[in-house]
Amino acid sequence: MSQDNAIEKVIVVGSGPAGWTAAIYAARANLDPLVFAGRPKTVPSTILPGGQLMMTTEVENYPGFPEGVTGPALMSQFERQAARFKTRIVTDNGFTPDVSNPDDGHSYSYHDCKRIDMSKRPFVVVGEDDTEYHAHSVIIATGATANWIGLENEQRLARSGGGVSACAVCDGALPTFRDKVLAVVGGGDSAVEEASYLTKFASKVCMIHRRDELRASKIMAKRAMDNPKIEILWNKIPVDVLGDDMISAVRLKDTKTGDESNLEVGGLFLAIGHTPATGFLEGQLELDEKKYIKLAEPYRSTTSVEGVFGAGDCVDSTYRQAITAAGMGCKAALDAERWLADQGIE
Repeated sequence: MSQDNAIEKVIVVGSGPAGWTAAIYAARANLDPLVFAGRPKTVPSTILPGGQLMMTTEVENYPGFPEGVTGPALMSQFERQAARFKTRIVTDNGFTPDVSNPDDGHSYSYHDCKRIDMSKRPFVVVGEDDTEYHAHSVIIATGATANWIGLENEQRLARSGGGVSACAVCDGALPTFRDKVLAVVGGGDSAVEEASYLTKFASKVCMIHRRDELRASKIMAKRAMDNPKIEILWNKIPVDVLGDDMISAVRLKDTKTGDESNLEVGGLFLAIGHTPATGFLEGQLELDEKKYIKLAEPYRSTTSVEGVFGAGDCVDSTYRQAITAAGMGCKAALDAERWLADQGIE
């Protein structure tokens, strides 16, 4: 099923900071972008409308908000700015709703992108209802999702701002975590980095690791073991997260003995990796060993397929911050605009 014979200049897949920023820049360049924002899902998910900031209650490190802002409110501002410049969004009712009223419930009708055929030009972008859209260029900004344990209370407290997070740099400095015992789940380099960062604010940081040896590099492992504020709990896995409005403890199980115990904490941070939302690409783009989109040129957004550009956390396995994702969305739109001009497509 084909939408019509029109060929879009650019289609943006994703609606986090990278996706909306790409749409804003593309719209201001008169490229009339079309956005697949993704259908809302429970966490963990793949393409979550608004990206991972929809799981963040307080954002205090995004410039321009001296008093802080909630993640959903920030992403609503991104979306409304994109809509102001006539960005279109694929929904159940066709293209973009009027987003002048942010509370009209329109976001729940957004569509996913099912797949993209990059073997032909124009590219064929297939929506979740099998409608085909054709585009001269595509910007992939689908992000990456933090890996969660999957415990019911973990998910509930993460969504409600109850002291469970998957980003220490994003949330660790919040007043709710200061001078408390905090826990970090994981044993790799990222877990050590998260734990080390949290020692700036916590009274103590407990690293929870399922094995008796860290997976982190030797230098990172030594950093953790030498830090007097970090305690490593070996051979432990979380089996429950306790607390009503706020986390109060983590229920741990010993992987060798099977014994269970409670660890009282004021915050829990998951550092067990991220999964880039690139599975729907079905191998059409070159990916790295972790399935992140591999860029063709350093500091650019170009990919292994000419006319396809990558931005945000589906490309970036290092920084994973809203502001770096937004910057990459800007680069992708500018790269797409220049590439289209080179093709004689105005």
